[in-house]
Amino acid sequence: MIERADINGVLAQMRELKAQAQQGVRQIEMPQPVVAGQKAEEVRKGNFGDLLKMAVDEVNAQQTEAKKLATAYELGDPSVDLPQVMIQAQKASVSFQAMTQVRNRLVSAYEDIMNMSI
Repeated sequence: MIERADINGVLAQMRELKAQAQQGVRQIEMPQPVVAGQKAEEVRKGNFGDLLKMAVDEVNAQQTEAKKLATAYELGDPSVDLPQVMIQAQKASVSFQAMTQVRNRLVSAYEDIMNMSI
């Protein structure tokens, strides 16, 4: 049986995050993606292209996992439940939207640089 998070604990975390956001405090640490075989120091020292490729690969992995879970649920796999599928689908959606925003800002920055007169 799959254990689910206690709803009161989840609600308490959400309230805490809301309070921090209203105070302007941001204490959320984003996980650093590490490619297999690379150390964290190497990732930090890597160039921008490598970092961007890793981010795209992570978004792809999220979407692949969401599709795999959805397919397993549709086929009636008893080890996969609906909340698990929905949570993974939302993770994939949020990561894709974030990547789209990053892309839009990169394109905007590129256009601003190209429009600069020297």
